[in-house]
Amino acid sequence: MQRVVFRSHGSPSVLEHESLTLTPLKPGQVRVRNQAIGVNFIDTYFRSGLYPPPGLPSGLGTEGAGTVVECAVDVSCLQVGDRVAYVQSALGAYSTHHVVDQHRLVQLPDDISCTIAAGGLLKGLTTLCLFNQVSQPKSGDTVLFHAAAGGVGLLACQYARRQGIRLIGVVSNASKAALARSAGAWATLLVHEDIAERTRQLTDGKGARFVYDSVGRATWQASLSATASRGHLISFGNASGAVENVALAELARAGSLTVSRPILFDYIRDSTALQVAAQAFFQCLREGLEVDVGEIFALSQAQQAHFLLESRNTTGSIVLVP
Repeated sequence: MQRVVFRSHGSPSVLEHESLTLTPLKPGQVRVRNQAIGVNFIDTYFRSGLYPPPGLPSGLGTEGAGTVVECAVDVSCLQVGDRVAYVQSALGAYSTHHVVDQHRLVQLPDDISCTIAAGGLLKGLTTLCLFNQVSQPKSGDTVLFHAAAGGVGLLACQYARRQGIRLIGVVSNASKAALARSAGAWATLLVHEDIAERTRQLTDGKGARFVYDSVGRATWQASLSATASRGHLISFGNASGAVENVALAELARAGSLTVSRPILFDYIRDSTALQVAAQAFFQCLREGLEVDVGEIFALSQAQQAHFLLESRNTTGSIVLVP
């Protein structure tokens, strides 16, 4: 039984591997033997200190999939042996065993593997939330999506094509551009290009009606300039640092824009919403949506996984296996 912890904030080198001691379950809790663990950019925020953990030392990770090995006496909706997945546990998913509240677990259908669930559930729910709740682009709309060859980006490319949405994907190199186009991107741009100018060239000068930006500080101005008049800019990540000092007057000058900063967990806060969203994503997988698991690391290689993730040289999802 092992886990990954960090005792101070910093680079991936602060991540340590140590033995895990199992503690008694509290009411409503379930112990899951992880078979696969999702690595997400939000994990780097906790590790670096951008998002403060409850305390130090701290575990890391909130997404995983595996098998129930123990339930508290009051747990009624799950039993030992059930296959489950989760995306919003308390920090500590980077471990062989993790304790999760019963209402934060979804039963994993037999036709969905633990690797696909750990590599895709959080990103899939994010994609569905962005396109169906945070915004509602329609068939024929043109949208701009940063990091289009990443875990969320590749799902977004596929989902947009299924919905008839023209997605312009921003990527870092030609091979990622080809990957995004093969997944469904209508067009691709490279990060070193003038994103706003190229977007307007592709949209007859109008700009993208919706812009999805998980990069943050480095791309904020480009995203703002690429958004069509009365368009909607969705900032849903901080890969390059947090966006700060946003002036409302700037949104007016850019064309009466609206901006939102959604967090997925606000959309799946209750168990019913989580179950409905998860089932919708599982159905998308059955209908052909594919999760690209680009890299699989051993749990003991969490440092390497984080270095790779922050290098922006990844495509698809990263998964840890105990």
